[in-house]
Amino acid sequence: MPYALAPTRHAERVRGAVEGRLPAPSDSPRLVSSWQRSFERYQLDPGSVIGPRVLSAAELREIRDREEAFLRASGQCLTRLHETVRDADYCVMLTDAHGVTIDSRIDRERRNDFKHAGLYVGSCWSESEEGTCGIASVLTDLAPITVHKTDHFRAAFTTLTCSAAPIFAPGGELIGVLDASAVQSPDNRDSQRIVNQLVRQSATLIEDGYFLHRTSACWILFGHQNRNYVEAQPELLIAFDENGNVMAANRRARECIAGLDAPRHIDEIFDSSHVQLRDIGRIEAIAALRLRASGAMLYARIRAPLGRLASPGQHGATPLRDTRSTHHAHHDDAHEHSALGPFLRSADARVADNARIAQRVAGKRLPVLLLGETGAGKEVFARAIHDSGPRRSRPFVAVNCGALPESLIESELFGYAPGAFTGARRHGARGKIAMADGGTLFLDEIGDMPLALQTRLLRVLAEGEVLPLGGEAPTHVDLEVICATHRDLARMVAEGSFRDDLYYRLCGAVLTLPPLRERRDIATLIDTVFAEEAQAAGRPLALDAALAARLATFAWPGNLRQLRNAMRYACAVCDTVRVEARHLSADLAAQLPLPLPERREARPDAARTIENEADERARIVAALVAHRWRPNAAAAALGVSRATLYRRVAKLGIVGPHRA
Repeated sequence: MPYALAPTRHAERVRGAVEGRLPAPSDSPRLVSSWQRSFERYQLDPGSVIGPRVLSAAELREIRDREEAFLRASGQCLTRLHETVRDADYCVMLTDAHGVTIDSRIDRERRNDFKHAGLYVGSCWSESEEGTCGIASVLTDLAPITVHKTDHFRAAFTTLTCSAAPIFAPGGELIGVLDASAVQSPDNRDSQRIVNQLVRQSATLIEDGYFLHRTSACWILFGHQNRNYVEAQPELLIAFDENGNVMAANRRARECIAGLDAPRHIDEIFDSSHVQLRDIGRIEAIAALRLRASGAMLYARIRAPLGRLASPGQHGATPLRDTRSTHHAHHDDAHEHSALGPFLRSADARVADNARIAQRVAGKRLPVLLLGETGAGKEVFARAIHDSGPRRSRPFVAVNCGALPESLIESELFGYAPGAFTGARRHGARGKIAMADGGTLFLDEIGDMPLALQTRLLRVLAEGEVLPLGGEAPTHVDLEVICATHRDLARMVAEGSFRDDLYYRLCGAVLTLPPLRERRDIATLIDTVFAEEAQAAGRPLALDAALAARLATFAWPGNLRQLRNAMRYACAVCDTVRVEARHLSADLAAQLPLPLPERREARPDAARTIENEADERARIVAALVAHRWRPNAAAAALGVSRATLYRRVAKLGIVGPHRA
């Protein structure tokens, strides 16, 4: 890699600037502060020419799975930004809230150049590891920046120019960073002004797209000061529930309208006495609304919750009710507008009680243990606890103890010192516990943690210190701990497979999440998940009422995870505006209970059973013939697993031509 300055010369310049002997980088207080932290707090070497830390494929896959909704909301914007800057030899990267690159757009012809500079998916850009750079500066200061060439702390990056901007969630917490970087560019940093502006605009578009995804079950107000831009480019987005309580607002709305960070009713913001907001949503008209605080006019369009645009008789049609009499009770419960709000408002008493307890213990340095079946939403609930507490702007680090080989769990959790073992990175690695410092550590499937590591984890919890593998001095950590498991830990303690002292240390607050089949709000959950997947599909879709009723009585052995996959599949293959049973995977459709009228006839009518089996047999034979009796291809065409296909072939007595 060619360097703008020789590594030793650059290192001397950094040391001189930090010590006050030489000019600071670009006369920027932010860069000066970052250089000082990189040099003094993190003790990084400014002359280092080693590239950034890169995650393993398994680590990256786990993070990308967790950020799936964010990735889907940002994909198109990344592509458009790259199409704009690609001719100037820029790549575009998206990171999560910890600086891990989770997506990118890079020209195939320049891929090696960018990879040589460390610019590719899986690279890590926190300030504590890489020092001053565009992504790290945004993570630290939560503001856009251009870090140009020798503004970088480490010599490895002094040919790069990086313009980066933050992306915030509807609740205001950082969820990621958008970055455009070039390996070669003019020395004058003013050359980056246009790229910086493009990155900031694209970050806002991603932010608003993610906002609409997260609030798809709410009524959305799209607003602009100019009537002509309400449809084309709305600036203000405000989400409110069917009672008129404001649930979230995008960044521009919070900047323009005071008080949106606190619980508000939509009628406290707008003087809508001359028009009913629900009527605007029904006819999709543009209306002029007056802001109560300033008297200024705002033009707005209101969209009903996705999945609730159905005509009467279709599942999900819910009008916006004018229930101001109930507003004050909601208004007083400020905590309901936190990340735990959807759980607090659940119609299932167990879920609501869990959320109320979680709301009270969040930030109280009390370990939380979440129990529940696989797929019941334990990680989602854990993240909501984190996002509702005082550490919401700090890291949320998740580790699946059951997904890592036993030989890797120790180094993954505790990190390791340089040369700790054969194959270790030259400079060592920080563990997930250290990465969670100041925030929340979520240990999923804690019941799968080996006994030897349980002892080390106990020390972290008891003493607040973590000792890396091969290290000599422990590092202090300050973190909240949330654990989850589907196992019976109390029984494991009795059997001796889980340490009793660790168990009692972890169970400060024990919350059991009910399986989906037992939840009283299952119909609402089906509505919500369907609305989110319909929005992601990019088409107006409605869920058939009869199908929704059957889904609500299904056992859902895979819980919420299975439900989401089922809705995603149905929305993807649906060829009409209404999702019906025929759009489900064949495997799921075969397991669903029949509609009530058919079920009454099915018991006495053996002929109907024979007819159904004959239809199924014909369908399976047709698929097998079409795919030349290849089971994998036929199973895929039928939407079932190969094991399910084999069971049905045996049950229906289907014999292939090669066995006849």
